[in-house]
Amino acid sequence: MGFRFANVKGPQNVTVRYIMQDPASFGFPADQTELVKMGIKGQSVLEIALGEEPHVEIEHTCGGVVGCSTCHVWITKGEKSMNEATDAELDRVEQARDIKPCSRLSCQARIEDEDVEITVEIPAWNRNLIKEAPHE
Repeated sequence: MGFRFANVKGPQNVTVRYIMQDPASFGFPADQTELVKMGIKGQSVLEIALGEEPHVEIEHTCGGVVGCSTCHVWITKGEKSMNEATDAELDRVEQARDIKPCSRLSCQARIEDEDVEITVEIPAWNRNLIKEAPHE
Protein backbone atom coordinates (compact mmCIF):
# COMPACT_ATOMS: atom_id res chain seq x y z
CA MET A 1 0.00 0.00 0.00
CA GLY A 2 1.60 3.26 -1.11
CA PHE A 3 1.18 6.67 0.43
CA ARG A 4 -1.47 8.81 -1.30
CA PHE A 5 -0.97 12.54 -1.58
CA ALA A 6 -3.91 14.84 -0.86
CA ASN A 7 -5.17 16.75 -3.88
CA VAL A 8 -4.00 20.14 -2.59
CA LYS A 9 -3.39 23.07 -4.89
CA GLY A 10 -2.15 26.57 -4.31
CA PRO A 11 1.01 28.57 -3.84
CA GLN A 12 3.94 27.00 -2.02
CA ASN A 13 4.04 29.50 0.82
CA VAL A 14 4.58 27.18 3.78
CA THR A 15 8.16 26.63 4.93
CA VAL A 16 8.97 23.35 6.65
CA ARG A 17 12.37 22.94 8.25
CA TYR A 18 13.24 19.27 8.76
CA ILE A 19 15.87 18.64 11.44
CA MET A 20 17.32 15.15 11.07
CA GLN A 21 19.10 13.61 14.04
CA ASP A 22 20.67 11.03 11.71
CA PRO A 23 20.90 12.60 8.23
CA ALA A 24 23.05 9.76 6.84
CA SER A 25 20.15 7.34 7.28
CA PHE A 26 18.15 9.59 4.92
CA GLY A 27 20.96 9.63 2.34
CA PHE A 28 22.30 13.08 3.25
CA PRO A 29 25.85 13.95 4.31
CA ALA A 30 26.35 13.38 8.05
CA ASP A 31 26.84 17.10 8.65
CA GLN A 32 23.64 18.15 6.81
CA THR A 33 21.22 17.93 9.72
CA GLU A 34 18.68 20.34 8.24
CA LEU A 35 16.64 20.53 5.04
CA VAL A 36 14.15 23.28 4.24
CA LYS A 37 11.26 22.49 1.91
CA MET A 38 8.28 24.48 0.69
CA GLY A 39 4.71 23.24 0.89
CA ILE A 40 1.08 24.18 0.42
CA LYS A 41 -1.57 24.88 3.04
CA GLY A 42 -3.49 21.62 3.56
CA GLN A 43 -0.54 19.31 3.03
CA SER A 44 0.76 17.06 5.77
CA VAL A 45 4.30 17.17 7.08
CA LEU A 46 4.83 13.75 5.45
CA GLU A 47 3.50 14.89 2.06
CA ILE A 48 5.89 17.82 1.99
CA ALA A 49 8.79 15.59 3.04
CA LEU A 50 8.06 13.08 0.26
CA GLY A 51 7.15 15.73 -2.34
CA GLU A 52 9.60 17.51 -4.59
CA GLU A 53 13.24 16.48 -4.43
CA PRO A 54 15.25 16.24 -2.36
CA HIS A 55 12.98 13.85 -0.47
CA VAL A 56 13.09 13.34 3.27
CA GLU A 57 12.04 9.70 3.43
CA ILE A 58 10.19 9.70 6.74
CA GLU A 59 9.21 6.14 7.57
CA HIS A 60 5.48 5.47 7.06
CA THR A 61 4.92 1.74 7.20
CA CYS A 62 1.10 1.87 7.16
CA GLY A 63 0.97 4.19 4.16
CA GLY A 64 -0.34 7.15 6.14
CA VAL A 65 -3.63 5.69 7.36
CA VAL A 66 -3.03 6.00 11.14
CA GLY A 67 -2.30 2.28 11.39
CA CYS A 68 1.14 2.59 13.00
CA SER A 69 3.41 5.13 14.63
CA THR A 70 6.48 4.87 12.40
CA CYS A 71 6.09 8.42 11.06
CA HIS A 72 6.27 9.89 14.57
CA VAL A 73 8.04 13.27 14.63
CA TRP A 74 8.32 16.24 16.95
CA ILE A 75 6.79 19.55 15.80
CA THR A 76 9.08 21.99 17.61
CA LYS A 77 7.90 25.21 15.98
CA GLY A 78 4.63 26.28 14.37
CA GLU A 79 2.32 23.70 15.93
CA LYS A 80 -0.43 26.33 16.30
CA SER A 81 -0.55 26.55 12.48
CA MET A 82 -1.47 22.88 12.22
CA ASN A 83 -4.65 20.85 12.64
CA GLU A 84 -5.40 19.33 16.02
CA ALA A 85 -4.54 15.68 16.52
CA THR A 86 -7.51 13.32 16.37
CA ASP A 87 -8.16 10.67 19.00
CA ALA A 88 -6.99 8.00 16.53
CA GLU A 89 -3.70 9.83 16.02
CA LEU A 90 -3.18 10.35 19.75
CA ASP A 91 -3.80 6.63 20.35
CA ARG A 92 -1.05 5.78 17.84
CA VAL A 93 1.34 8.44 19.17
CA GLU A 94 1.07 6.80 22.60
CA GLN A 95 2.63 3.67 21.04
CA ALA A 96 5.63 5.56 19.64
CA ARG A 97 9.07 5.79 21.20
CA ASP A 98 10.18 8.86 23.13
CA ILE A 99 6.92 10.79 22.96
CA LYS A 100 6.90 14.46 23.91
CA PRO A 101 4.15 17.09 24.17
CA CYS A 102 5.06 18.10 20.59
CA SER A 103 4.79 14.54 19.18
CA ARG A 104 2.68 14.04 16.06
CA LEU A 105 2.29 11.53 13.27
CA SER A 106 3.69 13.29 10.22
CA CYS A 107 1.00 11.72 8.01
CA GLN A 108 -1.74 13.38 10.08
CA ALA A 109 -0.12 16.73 10.93
CA ARG A 110 -1.62 19.06 8.32
CA ILE A 111 -0.72 22.71 7.90
CA GLU A 112 -3.77 24.97 8.17
CA ASP A 113 -2.22 28.41 7.72
CA GLU A 114 -0.31 30.15 4.95
CA ASP A 115 2.95 32.06 5.17
CA VAL A 116 4.14 30.07 8.20
CA GLU A 117 7.29 28.24 9.17
CA ILE A 118 7.08 24.81 10.75
CA THR A 119 10.05 23.01 12.31
CA VAL A 120 9.94 19.22 12.40
CA GLU A 121 12.53 17.14 14.21
CA ILE A 122 12.94 13.60 12.96
CA PRO A 123 14.32 11.22 15.59
CA ALA A 124 17.30 9.07 14.63
CA TRP A 125 15.30 5.91 15.25
CA ASN A 126 12.72 6.87 12.58
CA ARG A 127 14.22 4.36 10.17
CA ASN A 128 12.98 0.86 9.47
CA LEU A 129 16.41 -0.67 9.00
CA ILE A 130 15.01 -4.13 8.38
CA LYS A 131 12.77 -3.04 5.51
CA GLU A 132 12.89 -5.51 2.68
CA ALA A 133 14.62 -4.29 -0.48
CA PRO A 134 12.62 -4.32 -3.75
CA HIS A 135 12.67 -7.63 -5.59
CA GLU A 136 14.27 -7.68 -9.00
